[in-house]
Amino acid sequence: MDQNLLVKWTSQRQLSIPTLLLKHYKQLGIKEEELVALLHIQSCIEEGDGFPTPEFLSERMTLQMNECADMLGRLIRMNVLSLEKKWDEQGILFEFFSLEPLWLNLIQFLKGEQIEAQEQTKQSQEGLLYTKFEEEFCRPLSPIEAETLSMWLDQDSHSYDLIIAALREAVVSGKLNFRYIDRILFEWKRNGIKTLDQAKAHGEKFRKYNNAQTKQEPKRPRADSYPSFSWLDKS
Repeated sequence: MDQNLLVKWTSQRQLSIPTLLLKHYKQLGIKEEELVALLHIQSCIEEGDGFPTPEFLSERMTLQMNECADMLGRLIRMNVLSLEKKWDEQGILFEFFSLEPLWLNLIQFLKGEQIEAQEQTKQSQEGLLYTKFEEEFCRPLSPIEAETLSMWLDQDSHSYDLIIAALREAVVSGKLNFRYIDRILFEWKRNGIKTLDQAKAHGEKFRKYNNAQTKQEPKRPRADSYPSFSWLDKS
């Protein structure tokens, strides 16, 4: 290979194409030829030419000039490209393309995907909770009980793992009812407990306190004592 050609090739500026755009342009309603046009526009913007004409795009692409002009108008209507105006230092008004709408649309799409994934995870966890509770209660949940489960997740923001842990506590304690489980979850939330390890540490601290009180007053029951929690493993 000619050395001068090699130097020229290696010194060329590289166009950075976001992988997320290549992955999701179809979901944004962008066709392949429109994607190529957007990449040409991006390249021109990075080179300092913010207003590539339909004629220029036609020279680079396999489309006629009128087809490129129509495509630019279509991309603007699709809100993935905008035509901006600005006054320069000499007071001359000039126009330029901006790809900001494209990036904003991509961000919004990704946010929507994330929200959808979170909602699917939530629905899956809620279904697993229903199944687990029905298995432990050996019966279908009542509408009020089902609503209570949803409230623990949505309004109280208890995690799936903590709700399952509270259910296990109720089973071990022989107090399998929603009021008892709700009291456990309320106590954890009041003490800022958000993880299983924190809940376990809280239970151990509570047991130590109750044991100390029992040694000091072995014959005096504590009417206001909170039930001590017995812990199972996470699994």
